[in-house]
Amino acid sequence: MNATPVPPRAALSAPDQDRVFAALANATRREVLRLLRDDGPQPVQRLADHFAMSRPSLSEHLKVLRQAGLVSEQRAGRQRIYRLEAAPLSEVQDWLGPYERFWRAKLASLGALLDRIPHEEAQ
Repeated sequence: MNATPVPPRAALSAPDQDRVFAALANATRREVLRLLRDDGPQPVQRLADHFAMSRPSLSEHLKVLRQAGLVSEQRAGRQRIYRLEAAPLSEVQDWLGPYERFWRAKLASLGALLDRIPHEEAQ
């Protein structure tokens, strides 16, 4: 049984990274991504039902997500079905990794310091 090698993920260019981070900066767009993650591909109207905004306004958010590569659009008759494309989020996770390690080390150091401080009951 031979495993198919996974090709290395192409790194996003700086402008593409900027588009992904800009898209994620908006709460509505993050909620759209959550809905697509949790409930799978959906037509625009089903997504729009979750927001107190006009469909054209939601379409603008979807356009930003599409341009960032975070969603894809497929036409099914008169409907447009949107699907989560999570690959760019992996790049975000890669970028955040060193910061997570930084804070974990800081918190571990704080925990070690707190463990060395005598407790009031011991005094």
